[in-house]
Amino acid sequence: MPPADTPELRTAAPVIRPNSFAAQLDPALDPHDPVAALCDATAAPAGYPRAPELVVGLGFRSGTSTGRILNALREVLGDKLITCLATIDRRAEELRAAADCLGVSVRTFTAAELAQVDVPNPSARTDDALGTASVAEAAALLAADGPLVIPKRTVDGIVIAAALTPKSPLT
Repeated sequence: MPPADTPELRTAAPVIRPNSFAAQLDPALDPHDPVAALCDATAAPAGYPRAPELVVGLGFRSGTSTGRILNALREVLGDKLITCLATIDRRAEELRAAADCLGVSVRTFTAAELAQVDVPNPSARTDDALGTASVAEAAALLAADGPLVIPKRTVDGIVIAAALTPKSPLT
């Protein structure tokens, strides 16, 4: 058997599209890494639908690191395609670094705007602290203008929810 570095065992270099979740999470990702190519959520074979496009709402405490945010997103969403991050207006700057890493925009809403949204999992504690019973679910719903597909989930103190965009193939 030839050594692992011989041409006989090398595979063709895969191409990772810039909007794949793998590329979003690590802009320095090697586009020739065959393992990373397996994470390409947008590389659907011909005849198959493209990946759903998600708007992700986040709620988190001040001072939360970009790394923690990105790790929580990866845990909740896996390789799903993110088109936008959304949150309460007072957390916009803290979320911008994560959005920049993913190559997506940030949408923000006031507590009053978020409070107007009916959500499946309101929180009295969040309402007492912020004046709205939801940040993650409400922000995802407002920014996406589509159905909530991932109800709020908390990972490492970060609350994440996701909604489909109207142009997503599943809406």
